[in-house]
Amino acid sequence: MTRIPEIVPVSDLRQEAAAVLKKLHESNDPVVVTQRGRAAAVILSVEEYERKERDLEILRLLARGEKEIASGRGFDLDDVMSEAAALLAESDE
Repeated sequence: MTRIPEIVPVSDLRQEAAAVLKKLHESNDPVVVTQRGRAAAVILSVEEYERKERDLEILRLLARGEKEIASGRGFDLDDVMSEAAALLAESDE
């Protein structure tokens, strides 16, 4: 189930930045900042941002692998598993 992100007007963010950041850190849910009633930005905790970047990199690698398979090129399974293990080890740090 998708949760509705918290929405904070930019004026509230200016006045209550510390409270918004504390809530963001505790929940890891994104905060949508609005300006004049429209979404202007999304704030993520550093942990959530890094997790999303790792996930995106894994998806890029998978897409690259699919293209290589389709073109008849490829890599040894042991090499691929080693690279995946290294990426996962980085995510645990």
